Amino acid sequence: MSEKRKPASFRMDQPEEEKASAKAVEAAPAAQRRPTAIKDIAVVTPAAVDVFDLDSEAANELDALTPPPALANRKEFSFATVFTGAIGVLASLALGLWADNLIRTLFEHAPWLGWVALGVTILGALALIAIIVRETLALRRLASVQHLRDEAAKAAMENDPVQAKAAVAKLVSIAETLPATAKGRALLHDLRDDVIDGRDLIRLTETELLRPLDRQAREMILAASKRVSIVTAVSPRALVDIGYVIFESARLIRRLSELYGGRPGTLGFLKLTRNVIAHLAVTGTVAMGDSIIQQLVGHGLAARLSARLGEGVINGLMTARIGISAMDLVRPFPFNAEKRPGIGDFIGDLARIGGVKKP
Repeated sequence: MSEKRKPASFRMDQPEEEKASAKAVEAAPAAQRRPTAIKDIAVVTPAAVDVFDLDSEAANELDALTPPPALANRKEFSFATVFTGAIGVLASLALGLWADNLIRTLFEHAPWLGWVALGVTILGALALIAIIVRETLALRRLASVQHLRDEAAKAAMENDPVQAKAAVAKLVSIAETLPATAKGRALLHDLRDDVIDGRDLIRLTETELLRPLDRQAREMILAASKRVSIVTAVSPRALVDIGYVIFESARLIRRLSELYGGRPGTLGFLKLTRNVIAHLAVTGTVAMGDSIIQQLVGHGLAARLSARLGEGVINGLMTARIGISAMDLVRPFPFNAEKRPGIGDFIGDLARIGGVKKP
């Protein structure tokens, strides 16, 4: 049989010599081209720098901005508490003696004035008793949340179904007044006898009851951080910045406590705020590294925005840190099945306030 050849094309008027040379070229192996320099080089425009695409070092520093989980202060004997209580008793006795002398004097001048003063005093005493009872109940609720956190953590660690069921029952009683937990409470009621493992019961309860509340808490923290960033960026005085940050942080702490069913009251709110501030004072309120500032300000923001807006972003991050710490203190269960929020969850939205968008 004749050897197979590749198909080729020929002109009808082509001489026989040219046909033979064309066949020889086709049969010969293709010669490799020697490398040559290209004179016309195409200019490639590099991609724009993404201020949100942080390197590993900057990402680690960003994670370090997230405060560690906050814990409520344990009750310990304090001479300052004894001193404050003694001063309060003396002030109450002095107020009582002053009211008694005033009423006696008014009775001597005119009996009807004395009766009016006595009625007003009784009304004020009843209001004071109601305030004391309300604040006492609020403090007990705040303490019960911390005890419930400890019980849930212990039940999950020891995998104890008895402790887990007791902790879940307490959480359900707290969540009865929260409409967002209605679906989760119904599901837990249907599965109350199906889950045997204590750790799984804690995780299921956290997912079904606290996940909707956690989403609302993140939205509250983000909204407060955005407001702080915008207001402090446009305010003309540093005193206004400080005042608004304090106001927004205090309102955020109270709203988070009410979201999780705490209702702290005045004294409970002051105690909760003190715990948050003490925790942040120990861990550092804002400790931003140089690489984070360069990523946020040097790569994109500084070229388009003023320095005031950069300060607003920093103040917004500080507000987010306060919200995360408050969330740790008012959440009935510790973070186990759900992811604990971090600064990285808010920094992108805060930076976009200034108009910086991802390319």
